[in-house]
Amino acid sequence: MYKLLLRSFFRTKIFLVSLSLLLFVGIISILIGKQYLLKQEKTIAAAVSFQQKSIQNNIKYHNEDLGLVLYYLRFTLIKKPVNLSAISIGQSDVNPLLQSVTIRNLEGQKHDTDFENPALLMSGNLDLGFVIIYLFPLVLIAMTFNLYSEEKELGTWRILSTQTTSKLSFLLKKMGIRILFIFAVLIVLLIAAIFVLRIPLDYNFWALCMQSFTYILFWCALCLIVISFQANSNFNALTLISIWIVLTILLPAMVNNYVLNKYPVPEALDAMIEQRDGYHEKWDLAKGVTMEPFFEDFPHFKKYIVPEDKFSWIWYYGMQYMGDLESKESSIKMSEKIRLRNKISETIALVLPTIHTQLVFNKMASTNMIAHLDFIETLTKFHEKLRVAFYSDVFDKRPADSIDWGQYDVKFYEPNTNFNLFKTLSPTLLITILIGLGAIIKLKRL
Repeated sequence: MYKLLLRSFFRTKIFLVSLSLLLFVGIISILIGKQYLLKQEKTIAAAVSFQQKSIQNNIKYHNEDLGLVLYYLRFTLIKKPVNLSAISIGQSDVNPLLQSVTIRNLEGQKHDTDFENPALLMSGNLDLGFVIIYLFPLVLIAMTFNLYSEEKELGTWRILSTQTTSKLSFLLKKMGIRILFIFAVLIVLLIAAIFVLRIPLDYNFWALCMQSFTYILFWCALCLIVISFQANSNFNALTLISIWIVLTILLPAMVNNYVLNKYPVPEALDAMIEQRDGYHEKWDLAKGVTMEPFFEDFPHFKKYIVPEDKFSWIWYYGMQYMGDLESKESSIKMSEKIRLRNKISETIALVLPTIHTQLVFNKMASTNMIAHLDFIETLTKFHEKLRVAFYSDVFDKRPADSIDWGQYDVKFYEPNTNFNLFKTLSPTLLITILIGLGAIIKLKRL
């Protein structure tokens, strides 16, 4: 029986063409991921080189004025690249891999990002995650929509049903052959990704693989339930394509629109305005108004005299600090709302395997919004540590070459991905089992 089904499969040239195209697009997506990793490596190398040269040049020309050196100097924090991100680029194309900040106000710097072509951002990235979520189901649909209806329409079903002990077993074997080749292509692509992208075989990678297999099985169950209605080939094809459009395009857009409108983030604009006003308006106020709250947070700096009739670095950096202080509450609220958006999206995605799989891929690859927010929180602590460390040196008017600049090289932040594998896989797996059981019960009535 299996030999006959294999011969029938290979005689259907469109199946081989579909699998070949899927494999080809998958390889292209892996190469795109490779280019993405190379771009990251070049960016990091340039940042390391720039920071060293910048320190040397500023010391050379402004050695006697450390406050001026630190006005220009940028210190870089880099989110350590995860090679798995090449499979699911996620939101990392708009959220920067690194942040270079001065010790001035942070709110005006921490959301800086690279210029990107908006047309490219709109179209998204053809990464392997995209191929798995969007293209694998299409090929599966093309290979299975007429699994039963073709035999019925050709008039061979009656003959086959008399020659097999179980009609259900025959259909499952026939579908199993197709699924086997789909999984074969997926395994080949994942193995290629391991070698081309140098992906470590860690817990996150295996979790991504298991979610991929579970997701494909979900679509297999969907195809089987549609076939179980015993309709003609046209009905099956239109129904499955409609389901694909709803699950991959329509519902994700609706969920995104709901979350954005349910939890708007006006605090983003508020934080920017408060930060700018908190700093710029201080130029027109008495210096004591600026320094009083600054000394409340840094009482050990009260020993420094702030002249009223001339510029001083303690007053200038005090203004900068006040800009951050006055926008702090709005910034915290903005972060909390973004985390709430993500939580609501994850909850809704529990019953939508397409969205759930995308969120899982991004989480495993540390390219989701939560990973970026964690990076920004680390950047805030990084900036605070820098600022406090340099304040005394600036206020004491130490020369720039007296600082041990060797300790101020580029710093790296390693993303932390904590997850429960059972909770990650179970939503899609449970839905797949329920749909599959429903399909098998209906097919038993053939």
